[in-house]
Amino acid sequence: MNKGYRGSKSPLILFLLLLTGGLAGSALSGSLAKTLPVLATTGNIGMKPATLDLHFMQLTFGFIMNIGPLTVLGIILGYLVYRRA
Repeated sequence: MNKGYRGSKSPLILFLLLLTGGLAGSALSGSLAKTLPVLATTGNIGMKPATLDLHFMQLTFGFIMNIGPLTVLGIILGYLVYRRA
């Protein structure tokens, strides 16, 4: 068999690892922010909520992420874990 072949990887596993890494980075950033204030800096990425009114139904779309340095590091580590598996 080909040594470079890796089994099919689930996108759900990737999503869960990225989510876990981001949450862990945010939690660590929140706990270390008092000692290292630079870790408290965040930037917002996303789209503010927008509502589509169809008279019989309303749909609201929106997505906002608060990204900090340790959050980005956690997401990168989650991706690296995914690539190793």
